[in-house]
Amino acid sequence: MRRRRRRHHSEGHNVWRAYSDMMAGLLLLFVLVMCISFMEAQKNYREKLSEQAAHQQTQTQLQKELSERESEINAQQAALDEQSALLASQQAALDEQSALVASQQADLDEKSALLAEQQTELEEQKALVASSQSDLQEKETLIASQQKELDEKNTQMAAQQAALDEQESLLADQQQKIEQIIGVKADLIADLKSQFDEHNLNVVIDEASGAIALDSNVLFAYNESELTEEGIAMLGEILPVYCKVLMDPQYEDYLAELSIDGYTDTSGDYIYNLELSQARALAVASYLFQDADSFLTDDELTSLKEKLTSNGHSMSNPVYSDGEINMDASRRVEVRFRLKDEEMINELKDVLAETTTAQSETSSEAQTEG
Repeated sequence: MRRRRRRHHSEGHNVWRAYSDMMAGLLLLFVLVMCISFMEAQKNYREKLSEQAAHQQTQTQLQKELSERESEINAQQAALDEQSALLASQQAALDEQSALVASQQADLDEKSALLAEQQTELEEQKALVASSQSDLQEKETLIASQQKELDEKNTQMAAQQAALDEQESLLADQQQKIEQIIGVKADLIADLKSQFDEHNLNVVIDEASGAIALDSNVLFAYNESELTEEGIAMLGEILPVYCKVLMDPQYEDYLAELSIDGYTDTSGDYIYNLELSQARALAVASYLFQDADSFLTDDELTSLKEKLTSNGHSMSNPVYSDGEINMDASRRVEVRFRLKDEEMINELKDVLAETTTAQSETSSEAQTEG
C-alpha cells in the first residue's frame, strides 16, 4: 500500500513537473519569440521600414497563433486541473480504502489470534477428552470385571439359597414329623392313663416320658431277684395293659424301644447292686415274655421281641424326697418306652448344624465381599 501510495504521489509530482516544464518552455519560447520578434522588428524597423506592414501582419499572425496556443494551453490546464481533482478524489477514496483495509487487517489479526487461542484450548480439551476416555474405558473394564464377579457371586448365592431352601424344606418335614411324634407321645400317654383308669389300676405315669415305676419291695424280697407272688400278680395286671397300648397299630410304628430298667438304693456295693438290678430287670422281662402270648398277637409279640431291652443301673439315679434319698422309692423297676423322636431329633440337630454352618459361611462371605 505504501509503494502504491508513493507511486501515485510520484506520478502526480511528475505531472506537475511536466506541466511546469511545459509552461516554462512555453514561457521561454514566448520570451524568445518576443525577443526575436522585438529584435527583428527593431532591426527591420531600421532596415526595412518598408516591410513594417508585412512584419506587422506577421506579428499579428504570430499573436493570433500565440493566443490560440494560449487558448490550447488554458484548455490543457483546465483538463489538467480536472484530472488533478479527479486524482485527488481517487487518492482520497484510495486512502479511505487503505484505512478500511488496515482496519480489516487489524480485525483479521485479532481474529487470527483468537482463533489460535481457541485452537490451543481445543487441543487441550481434546487431550482432556482423550484422558477422560481412557479413564472411562478403564472404569468400564473394572465395572465389567466387578459385574462378572457379582454374577458369579449371585450364582453362588442362588446355589446356596437353593441348598438352604432344600435344607429348610427338609427341616420343615423333620419338624412336622417330630411334632407328629410328640403328638403321638402325648396321645399315647393319655391312652395309657385312660386304660389304667378303665382297669381300675392305680399306676402313676410320668407325664413327660410315659414311664411307670414298679415298687421293688412288692416285686421282690429284700436282696432277692425272684418275683414274689404279689409281684407276679401286679405285673399280670399292669404289663398287659401297658404293652397292649404300645403295640396298638397307631403307636407301634412310632415305637423305637420298650425298656425295663432295674434300680437299687445307695447302700451296699455298686457291683453287687448292679448285678441285682440287672437280675430284677431281667426277671420282669422274662415274666413278660412268658405271659405275653396271652394278650399279644404273634406279630405284636415279634415286634416286642425286637424292641424290648432290660438294663440294670445299680444305685445310680436315686429318688429324692425333701432333698434326701428315699431308699424305698429308689428300689424300683421302671418300664418305659422310647419313640423314634430321638432319632428324628438327632437328624434335626444335624440339619440344623448344617444349616447354621451354611448360613455362617454365607454371612462370612457376604461380610468379606462387603
